[in-house]
Amino acid sequence: MITGANHGIGAATAIALAAEGVSVFVTYKRLPPLAHPAYPEAYDRHRAAGADDVVRRIREAGGQAESAEADLADPGTPRVLFDQVEKAFGPVEILVNNASGWRSDTFAPTERDGFGRPLRPVDAETHDGQFAVDVRAAALLIAEFARRHIDRGASWGRIIGLTSEGPQGFPTEVSYGAAKAAQESYTMSAAHELGPYGVTANMVHPPITDTGWINEAVGELARTHGPLRSVGQPEDVAEVITFLASHQGRRVTAQVVKMY
Repeated sequence: MITGANHGIGAATAIALAAEGVSVFVTYKRLPPLAHPAYPEAYDRHRAAGADDVVRRIREAGGQAESAEADLADPGTPRVLFDQVEKAFGPVEILVNNASGWRSDTFAPTERDGFGRPLRPVDAETHDGQFAVDVRAAALLIAEFARRHIDRGASWGRIIGLTSEGPQGFPTEVSYGAAKAAQESYTMSAAHELGPYGVTANMVHPPITDTGWINEAVGELARTHGPLRSVGQPEDVAEVITFLASHQGRRVTAQVVKMY
């Protein structure tokens, strides 16, 4: 199961895992346009899309895929999704927590970030919208995964989350950073508690990745900072996730894998 997989890193991961013979179930939620000149127009199209194209590409390549639109902010959604996956393919063995309830918020009295993108003050909506998806949903998905894994006596499983600069703070995206820090903690706890049941749990920290949101200013930052001086592609991140999900990654757990 891969959440938030109608475009970007989630979609690339679904395609990469399917190419390795994994039956993939992708979840998504169609989002309204940001409608701001700081964001490329294509990004709004990606956010509003379903997962039909991802499923089609996988099936045309000979793989197996199903999809479902799901509101991860609803605490009842994880149980429903696991039931749907089990009906389609059997028990979930690989869980990729990719979806995010991303908000751009700040404690500072400013209306724009350094890239011209609009900001809003931290309030209950920015906090709750972010934490409902990145923290509560991720935790409930891990809990549902663990319960079903242990109940059936399974001995192999993978949990992989996506993170950013959370524990160090994330200026202008402060709720996003805090939520990612919390998800990291849940995932590290899962690694230690579920390791005896054959489950590894890791987080992947992608580079600045072109999922459609990068404007010229962000692209210039990526090309002038970091050891590789370039913008990452979703397929780059999908390859790392695929490794962590594989037999070759069986001894890698409780790690935050930083990419550049």
